Amino acid sequence: MQATSKAEGSGLGCPAAAMLDRLSSQITLASGPHETIAVRAPYTGAAIGAIPAGTVADLELAMQRARAAQAAWSKCTFAARAEIFLGFHDLLLERQDEVLDLIQWETGKARRHAFEEVLDTAIVTRYYARRAEGLLRPRRRKGAFPLLTRTREFKSPVGVVGLIVPWNYPLNLAVTDAVPALMAGNAVVLKPDVQTSFTALWAVDLLRQAGLPPDVFGVVTGDGPLLGAALADRADYVMFTGSTRTGRLVARQAAERLIGCSLELGGKNPMIVLADADVDAAVYGAIQGCFASAGQVCVSIERIYVHQSIAERFLAKFAERARGLKVGASLDYSMEMGSLTGERQLRHVEEHVTDAVAKGAVVLAGGRRRPDLGPLFYEPTVLTGVTGEMRLYAEETFGPVVAVYPFAGEAEAVERANATRYGLNASIWTRDTAHGAELAQEIRAGNVNVNESYAATWGSVDAPCGGRKESGMRARHGAEGILKFTETQTVAVQRLAPVGVPDGMDAKVYARWMTRLMKLLRRIRE
Repeated sequence: MQATSKAEGSGLGCPAAAMLDRLSSQITLASGPHETIAVRAPYTGAAIGAIPAGTVADLELAMQRARAAQAAWSKCTFAARAEIFLGFHDLLLERQDEVLDLIQWETGKARRHAFEEVLDTAIVTRYYARRAEGLLRPRRRKGAFPLLTRTREFKSPVGVVGLIVPWNYPLNLAVTDAVPALMAGNAVVLKPDVQTSFTALWAVDLLRQAGLPPDVFGVVTGDGPLLGAALADRADYVMFTGSTRTGRLVARQAAERLIGCSLELGGKNPMIVLADADVDAAVYGAIQGCFASAGQVCVSIERIYVHQSIAERFLAKFAERARGLKVGASLDYSMEMGSLTGERQLRHVEEHVTDAVAKGAVVLAGGRRRPDLGPLFYEPTVLTGVTGEMRLYAEETFGPVVAVYPFAGEAEAVERANATRYGLNASIWTRDTAHGAELAQEIRAGNVNVNESYAATWGSVDAPCGGRKESGMRARHGAEGILKFTETQTVAVQRLAPVGVPDGMDAKVYARWMTRLMKLLRRIRE
C-alpha cells in the first residue's frame, strides 16, 4: 500500500462555517432550546460542526407540515414536478465540488467514490423525472364482462413517506428514494444519520433552490433509535436502509400499523471467478468491488471464489494490487481508497481480522490500521484460509476486507455462494457471458453482475435493485422503485346488464347460460 501524508498536514480545508449554518436552517425544529451533536471528520478526528439533537416534537412538527403541503403537491402536474427535479439534476452537476467536499469530510471516502454518489443521484433523478408519468398513468384493465364492464387502474400517493438513511452513502440514499416518492405526489420526511447530516441537508437545500416547496421535504436530525421509531410510528410508508437488525424493528413497526415498508439491509456478497475468466479483468473488478468506499457499501464483495486452476495467479495479482492501492486523505482524485467512517466500524473490522488470524487465516495484504494516515484508516486486506469458525466467514464485515477461496467445480462455487443468510449482490467473471448469465440465475441474490462487481446492476436504473433473504424486501429503481410509494385503486363502470342475476330471470337459467359463456370464453385466446 502506498503511504501518504497524514490528513492534518495535507492542506485539507474544513467546510465553511457559514455554509454549515445555512444548511442547518433547513432542519425542522419546534420551539425551545436544543442540545447539539458534534460531527467529526473521519480524516482527522476534528469537529466539522454540530447538528441539533432533534426531538419527537420536532418530528411531529415536520410530519404536520408535510401533511399540509402534500395535498397541494399531489395536485401538481407531472410536468411541473419534473421541471423541479431536472433543475436539481443540473444544479447538482454544476455544483458537485461543494457536495463532494462534504461527502469526503463526513464519510472519509476517496473522492472517486464520492463522485459515484453524484453520478448515480443524477441518473436516478433524471430517470424518474422523465418516466414517472408513464409509470403511474391510469391503465385500462379487462373488465368482469367483455364490452359491459369498463375497468381502469389508478395510482395515488400514499401520503407522507419516511426515509431513514445511513451514513455510508449520504447524498445518494437521501435523494434517490425521495425523488420517486415525491414524483408520485407524496411528501417526505427524512431522518439522516448524525454523522452525515450536512450532506443530506445540502441536497435538500439544492432541491429547494430548484423550486421544491420547503415543507414537502422535511428533515429532522438527531438520535437514530428515538427519531427512527417515531418516524415509523407516524409515516404512511417507511423506506429504511441499514442493518438487518434494525430493519427487523422497522418491519415490525410497519406491520403493527399495517403500512408499507421497503428495506435494503446487509450483505455478504460473493464473487465467482470461473476457469476461463480474464484474470486481469477479474482482479480489477475485485479491487473495485471490495474496496470502493473502503468496503462500506451494502453491495461490496466480501467473499471471492476462484477456480483452482487460476487461483494462484489470481491471488498473486490481487494481493499485489491491494498492497499497491494509494490510500489516504485528499480532497482530489489522487487517492484510490479513503478512511473508514467511524471508530465503531473500525473496531468491528479489526475484530473480524484479528479473530480470523488467531484461528489460522493468512493475511496476504493489509491487515492493520494506519494511524499515520489518520485515526480511522485501515489497509485493504486480503485473507485466505478463512473457515467456518471465524466470525469473518459468515458475518458482514462492512470494511476493506475480503476472503478468497479456491473451488473445483461450478456447482461447488454456486452452493458456497448461496450458503449465506443474505442475498443482495453477486458477481460472476467469465469470457463466456451467455453461460455467465445462465449461471447467474442460480445465485439467490437480487442483483447478479457478469464481468462487473456491482455497478452494472446498480446503474441499470430501469431495472429493480433489491435484496432477497435477510438483505431486505421491496426494491428501489425501475417501476417498483416508484410504484411502492403509491396505492392502487380500481374503478369499474358497468353498462347495460348488471353483474348478477337480472330481474325477471330464473337463477337456474342464469347459471346455465353463464356456464356456457365460461366454456366459450375458455376457447377464446384473449
